[in-house]
Amino acid sequence: VGTAEQEAPRARLAPLSAVALRPAGAERSALGRASLADASGQRLESRPLSCPVRHVPGGVMSLREKAEIVDADGLRRIITRIAHEIVERNKGIDDLVLVGIRRRGVPLANRIAQKIKEFEGQSPTEGSLDITLYRDDLSTVGAHPVVGATEIPVDINGKVAVLIDDVLYTGRTVRAAMDALIDFGRPRTIQLAVVIDRGHRELPIRADFVGKNVPTSKREVIGVKLLEIDGADSVVIKEFDE
Repeated sequence: VGTAEQEAPRARLAPLSAVALRPAGAERSALGRASLADASGQRLESRPLSCPVRHVPGGVMSLREKAEIVDADGLRRIITRIAHEIVERNKGIDDLVLVGIRRRGVPLANRIAQKIKEFEGQSPTEGSLDITLYRDDLSTVGAHPVVGATEIPVDINGKVAVLIDDVLYTGRTVRAAMDALIDFGRPRTIQLAVVIDRGHRELPIRADFVGKNVPTSKREVIGVKLLEIDGADSVVIKEFDE
């Protein structure tokens, strides 16, 4: 999700069409938990909402990989440190729920949970969240957005919910994730853990647990590669070519 937020165009204010597509109250809650299906009833799987090109007046800008800033060992250490910090901040894992934001937040949440199990003897509850229908740029990502599964296996009322994502950028993905999560209940507190904070915030949102702060320009994109999705572990900087 973090990568999609960096590469896809964003609306500064939610367009009327986006507001109309996002139901309110209980209706939004039911829709937020549903998975869309095609005409045959086949469940649609989640897929990225952006591609590695940006359309601009007069042409197309493509992404090229510029440098690797975190290798596999570095990513492993980041995950280990975040796992320890989450447990230390919350004085254990009682009432702790790790919620991965699709797409890369889900395997990251699983890795953090497994790391916590190594030193606490048990793993915290895990969940996953698809925020597609809560995005404030929903009308710009296509007429038929694909919605992945949201799985919150416990009652989150009174729980400590830790949202987990790969990259924190404008803060709009996190805002959407909080909206989606609160439709399931009222956590005691919501915390945020990210692998990379690249700056350029557009909303007053700050991560509680950060693997690495990376100053970037708006021409750059941070790519977190995970073995479960990309076949390798690393963090790279990409840049849009003219």
